[in-house]
Amino acid sequence: MRVLGVDPGMTRCGIGVVDGVPGRALSLVHVQVVRTAPAEDVGRRLLAQADAIAEAIALHRPQVVAVERVFSQANVRTATGTAQVAGLAIVAATRAGIPVALHTPTEVKAAVTGSGSADKRQVGAMVSRLLRLSETPHPADAADALALAICQVWRGGAQSRLADALAAAAGR
Repeated sequence: MRVLGVDPGMTRCGIGVVDGVPGRALSLVHVQVVRTAPAEDVGRRLLAQADAIAEAIALHRPQVVAVERVFSQANVRTATGTAQVAGLAIVAATRAGIPVALHTPTEVKAAVTGSGSADKRQVGAMVSRLLRLSETPHPADAADALALAICQVWRGGAQSRLADALAAAAGR
């Protein structure tokens, strides 16, 4: 399975692509961080992020796009930009006919490190270890995007089956 993970952010958006199946070794396909300048017009910043996400989808042809679920942040400005870029990723995947999975930061940390309260350093170290990389992807947005993709590879199938079962039970 090929998964494209998006760690959304207005100033830095991580995009990571991983190949793998549960119980087998994972492999890094691609990682990048798209940067936009805070002084630049918000429309141009969003367009740059949207173009980069769409390009990564077209180039790497993932089977699923995993996006960080934005649910709360103390800084409203940061949360707004993050949510806007998350929306761009969802639209780009949907336009390409690719399913989208949303994961909270806690879910991703738990999947990758075993602890939902792991810090950025721990997540980066585990991403490096799981992908057999010689060094941790930098900045943290790169490691976070790869962690999202890994989380989807490992947990996505189970989550999908559970959602289908719940939907079927509700339809009875």
